[in-house]
Amino acid sequence: MKIFCAPRNCLSSSMSDGLNIMLYGRRSEGNTGSTGAAVREVVLNCKLQPSLRAWDLLSIALSVVATDMCVQRNASPDGWTRQLELRIAVSDPDFWAAKSDLLVQQLRFLTTDIWNIEFVKGDSYFMPQTLFGKPDQDCVVLFSGGLDSLVGVLDLVNKNKNPFLVSQVSRGDKQTQKLFASKIGAGLEHIQFNHNAKYPGKREFSQRARSIIFLAYGVLVATSLECYKKSEYITLYICENGFISINPPLTDLRLGSLSTRTTHPFYIKLFQQLLDEADIRVQLLNPYQFKTKGEMLKNCTDQSFLHEYAHQSTSCGRYMRNGYMHCGRCFPCLIRRAAFHKWKIPDDSCYIYEDLSIDDKNHVCYDDVRAAAMAVITAKTEGISSWAGTSLTFNQLDGNIELYKRVVERGIRELGAFLETAGVK
Repeated sequence: MKIFCAPRNCLSSSMSDGLNIMLYGRRSEGNTGSTGAAVREVVLNCKLQPSLRAWDLLSIALSVVATDMCVQRNASPDGWTRQLELRIAVSDPDFWAAKSDLLVQQLRFLTTDIWNIEFVKGDSYFMPQTLFGKPDQDCVVLFSGGLDSLVGVLDLVNKNKNPFLVSQVSRGDKQTQKLFASKIGAGLEHIQFNHNAKYPGKREFSQRARSIIFLAYGVLVATSLECYKKSEYITLYICENGFISINPPLTDLRLGSLSTRTTHPFYIKLFQQLLDEADIRVQLLNPYQFKTKGEMLKNCTDQSFLHEYAHQSTSCGRYMRNGYMHCGRCFPCLIRRAAFHKWKIPDDSCYIYEDLSIDDKNHVCYDDVRAAAMAVITAKTEGISSWAGTSLTFNQLDGNIELYKRVVERGIRELGAFLETAGVK
């Protein structure tokens, strides 16, 4: 499918064989989608001055996410892999055209789709000089309101860092994100974005390309900081436990992009390469790459805050669909519950399916629960290398295989210990 993403004044007439998506505008009618208007408004309201390359990167990320959401996988020959032809308006099309192969490599890794990306000349997003603020934070943190990002921010503040928190708003998470930001330290600078992708037709829910928009938000804010303007490098923290970061497929049916790769080190490496080649002085860092979720909780430097607020964090993969409650049985919920078990602190989170030992299709026989139990058994009987398979390969993990292998092994044991206690056999 062909998609053209550009600001309103750059859009061509309605495409007969594709879809127009308006960048930084709002959809009105016809065969036109839109995305990014709210993001630009938030930047203006906060008086930020991102670099021009960061704006272009955001335009690319918005275009990718909108495309990922509006093209149905079930219409593909194999029911999953899509052929996507994307044209994007940016301020420097020649530069980004030279980086299209690197972008395609990233998106292929995230989604396993076949991407073709072209660039055309579009508007720049300058703002009057009098509006610019000068945020004095020394780093940026992607902040979801989940346990991992909460631990990450607590640890940074206790190291006397002054982070700027950047969030993607999801229904049910917005107020929790604000609460944590206001309570940590003396209150932290916090910005919330929403791409608000709108388009005619049905929505594709897999959203495997969403990683790129999270990172683009962080880069946008990082290039606005005063220390960045002074030619300093800014660290963008992506705080996620190493087990989920690697996200080894629980079973053979969850290979490739059927398992999400939001913070996979190979993807982070490719994105860092793109930043470096674009002369964007932002360094990506996941300080918990070799920690399990339970280890993050146990080692957090602010146990008092964590004891009080950990249960209010959000982990569930179906949180919105379950009426803003944790289901307790999806894979993210299982990892969350295993982490609390490792932490040895009562889990006061409210789960719809609390008792997983009940022998029916909604509990012990639920797909994710059975897959997790099978993974634990397979890893124990066949060994971690055999079970993890291609998720532990040299070409993706820069040769640090043993470190990655150990965190995956500890992660699956952490999960197994919880399942045994929960009565899942």
